[in-house]
Amino acid sequence: MTKPELTTTLLTNHHEFQNYLAGLSSEQLVVSHNNKWTAVQQLEHICLSVQPVRLAFILPKFLLRLVFGKANRASKTYDQLIEKYKSKLQAGGRASGRFVPATSAAKKYQQLNSWLTTEVNTLSGKINRFSEAELDAYILPHPLLGKLTLREMIYFTCYHVQHHHELTKQNLA
Repeated sequence: MTKPELTTTLLTNHHEFQNYLAGLSSEQLVVSHNNKWTAVQQLEHICLSVQPVRLAFILPKFLLRLVFGKANRASKTYDQLIEKYKSKLQAGGRASGRFVPATSAAKKYQQLNSWLTTEVNTLSGKINRFSEAELDAYILPHPLLGKLTLREMIYFTCYHVQHHHELTKQNLA
């Protein structure tokens, strides 16, 4: 995907998730079946996941290179990255540490929704700080997938919200 496609996909996928949640009742926002995350917890997890990506995209480029290094391989395609993520999940990979949401109440929904809007809008604007080549040159660590190029991290962020959107739907089915 090109930078405009990345930005559009990032915004669209997050808006679709947020629009779905906006249609849920207060009771539906906190329903959990089989110890699955509630809709509010899914939202919080997405916020917790987007925030470090947004923070990385506002760092000076020299600091990104100094702290995380540069890629020694070409970026994977969107489909290749998603396949790798699904494989890690099938092998038992799960969110851990700071990415696990607290037990959230429905009253936190508005705050979390506003937070996500701010994070995603800021991140989408920061993609343009980087050239197409730089998106493939700089790397960031991912807790499950290892070192990802900036492009791959945006791919992941675009897909990740769709994944949790589907999990939310399944929990409410």
